[in-house]
Amino acid sequence: MAGQLNKKVLCFVDEYGTAGAGDLYLGATIMLAREAGRIDKCFSDRLESSANEVHAVQMDDGYLQGLLDRFWQGVPKNSILMLNRKCGAVGGSAPTLYASALVETVKIGLKRFRSEVLKQDTIGNVDLILDINHHNSHADFDAAIEKARAESGSFRGVNSVAKIDSAASRMLQLADVVAYSRK
Repeated sequence: MAGQLNKKVLCFVDEYGTAGAGDLYLGATIMLAREAGRIDKCFSDRLESSANEVHAVQMDDGYLQGLLDRFWQGVPKNSILMLNRKCGAVGGSAPTLYASALVETVKIGLKRFRSEVLKQDTIGNVDLILDINHHNSHADFDAAIEKARAESGSFRGVNSVAKIDSAASRMLQLADVVAYSRK
């Protein structure tokens, strides 16, 4: 993989719960950009043919766990890392709590992706894609993320943070499923 050191890494993150108002669970799916199409197809192929946007909260727990199991059986293990994490509230505004939880989750995920998938010592060239919400579209969130990008270990490898509606991305929907599976 040494020759592929600078390849683009995509990290999709969605949440279950609300920062500062009870439990917050973050789900992350991390992959090389060149694998995203194959991974998207693998996930989509495990859904019912009539499925539009996937919302894990609307799924039966047994179906959700079966979906994740079927997906995991079909996806190449050396191409993706899925991580779910329950995040504790330490104090501060909801957007700041969300940013802090996101930074720690991404750092843990990137460290594992670097060692388990890439099998190398460094990671960079990461694009972070989030399901837009009222916390991550707040100025306090943006300030906390920019500070982390400048100062916080492996999070410095994050080049950009995009916020889109999860309806536009199966990989964000997969991150939602991963987040909800922890509850």
